[in-house]
Amino acid sequence: MLDRSAKAYWAANVRLLSICLVIWFVVSFGFGILLLDQLNTIQLGGYKLGFWFAQQGSIYVFVALIFFYAWRMGQIDRKFDVHE
Repeated sequence: MLDRSAKAYWAANVRLLSICLVIWFVVSFGFGILLLDQLNTIQLGGYKLGFWFAQQGSIYVFVALIFFYAWRMGQIDRKFDVHE
């Protein structure tokens, strides 16, 4: 891989990883801790939404982010011709 192409590939990888980490932080820390009182005014399946995010929602989002990251990295790998 050319040096310029390698830098572009790494930049795309870091950008994707940063986006995923920000989403995970906002959902787990923001929704589960910082916005807990505001979200607890909303009910989801009989449970307060803040409690749901703190206990289960952040885990679901994390698993979804794993699948999204794998799918998107596959696209990036094909774009830079480093796929398997």
